[in-house]
Amino acid sequence: MLSTDDFLSVVRLAPLVAIDLILTAPDGAVLVGRRRNRPARGSWFVPGGRIRKGESLDEAFRRIATEELGDNACILAGISGQRADATLIGVYEHFYDDNFAGAQGIGTHYVVFGYRVMASEAVLPRQQTQHSGYRWMRPAELLADDAVHDNTKAYIAV
Repeated sequence: MLSTDDFLSVVRLAPLVAIDLILTAPDGAVLVGRRRNRPARGSWFVPGGRIRKGESLDEAFRRIATEELGDNACILAGISGQRADATLIGVYEHFYDDNFAGAQGIGTHYVVFGYRVMASEAVLPRQQTQHSGYRWMRPAELLADDAVHDNTKAYIAV
């Protein structure tokens, strides 16, 4: 694990690679969480996370699904946690003026694999580590809500 200073240097010098989960319920609603962390703190955003060095895409997908949603929510929603059961909807770039540490003058650049995951049921995760709360939003509601981050809105346009 990198120290805070080393990770901040990585953020300053290179893009981060991540996976976002566009979890979609049978009625078309999308799961979003209110972000606790920088960047994009306070906005509604789909669950996701960084890929770690040495971690395969399949391993990262499984870990991110479990960390962001919790085992219980994955089981209740019928989510396997397997990347093979998801649909890659595209590769996106996310640019932020902010960074995880709030250090001045250092932005964050992500290259993100967006995966649509079909849930069998609209279950709200109990995990509260990365998000202060979750909700399901229908696409029109999500696109009209100013509190939903534009990077999340981009997934709905697909």
